[in-house]
Amino acid sequence: MKSTVPLRPALRVALAATIAVAICYFAIVAGIVLLVSNNLVHETTTRVAEQLSGAQSLTVNQLSSRDPVRRDADDPPVYFWQVSPTHTVVASSVGAPQLPADLVARSRGFPRTQSVDGRSFRFGAFQRADGTVVIAAESLAQQAHVRSVLLTSALAVSPLLLATVFGCSFLIGRSASKPVEQARVRQLEFAADASHELRTPLTVIEAEVGLALTTHRTANGYRDALQRVSGETQRLRRLVEDMLWLARFDSEPPAPRAEIVDVTTLARQCADRFAPVVQSRDIELTVNLVGPDFAHVAAAPEWIDRLIGVLLDNATRYAKSPGRIAVTVACTASNVTITVADDGPGIPAAERGRLFDRFHRIDETGSQGAGLGLAIADAIVRSTHGKWSVGDSDLGGASMTVTWARHRSQTLPRLVSPRT
Repeated sequence: MKSTVPLRPALRVALAATIAVAICYFAIVAGIVLLVSNNLVHETTTRVAEQLSGAQSLTVNQLSSRDPVRRDADDPPVYFWQVSPTHTVVASSVGAPQLPADLVARSRGFPRTQSVDGRSFRFGAFQRADGTVVIAAESLAQQAHVRSVLLTSALAVSPLLLATVFGCSFLIGRSASKPVEQARVRQLEFAADASHELRTPLTVIEAEVGLALTTHRTANGYRDALQRVSGETQRLRRLVEDMLWLARFDSEPPAPRAEIVDVTTLARQCADRFAPVVQSRDIELTVNLVGPDFAHVAAAPEWIDRLIGVLLDNATRYAKSPGRIAVTVACTASNVTITVADDGPGIPAAERGRLFDRFHRIDETGSQGAGLGLAIADAIVRSTHGKWSVGDSDLGGASMTVTWARHRSQTLPRLVSPRT
């Protein structure tokens, strides 16, 4: 079953991220434009107030002949008007536009912003003791230009920014969805394969029990039927236990507490357990230590023990009869490796990519396992930070090697192997 990452979830994620970034972006732009505008208006108000302060002593004639004032060459001019107590403009600076009637009649409410002849001005005023009012104003065209430049720049950049956000979010969404989709497909495959594997022993058990109940047999016949049922029951139990172990591993429970273990001792203990199997098949099983020191690693002892058991179980299935299996534990200054080699048919290079897939078997007819052993071994190797190396052995069959970082500590391991 091929895993294809669906596009719709990634598109939804990308669209939601783009909308969120767009809202934040335009909110930030609006805030910047508002802040800059307020600062520019405040500076204009300050300049108008400074010019008003210097014009308090000017007479009507002086004000009428006064040229527009500029503090800097780049600043817009400041215009002046003098309004009599009867709300009549009696003087204005050169070039000053005509004041609107509401400003002429007003002596309070300054500073203020108002449009005159289609242009926006910032007005300020002060009232003299004789009741006349001097009004000054500066154009806000420069501030409007700055706001326009900011908004235009922001709008020009926004399509590229949002397109980039959408593209990156889409790629991230697809990347994030890929393991989820793979897990879903893997779960479906696991359920389908498990159903197939469970059906076989259940079918055999059902057939044997049905025949035993419907046909008359001797005591030996019933015994034979019960033995076959017992064999299938044991196979079913091993399959269920392996499936439960993998299910618990997939749910990421707390790993067993890592301890300092001696790989050589575990290898020898596993070899002792397999002694009846290798003797029944006339297989020579040897365990060797290569290296000047103990092969200590930091891992859960029960996991390493199960890993070696899986490797030996596979080797005994495929080794010749009579044949040979060699277990080699090598210890260097930085690494510990364990290699299980046999003289069987080996593992074709084309099959090595799927070697650790669940329910995958190289020889569908010759193997009695369910194809879960190496999947469990691979889970253990990954959880203990080990590395696989699969190849051909000097004995003529397969060679499977696991490498770990060597643990250096003065603490005694849980299992101590004598030097050999």
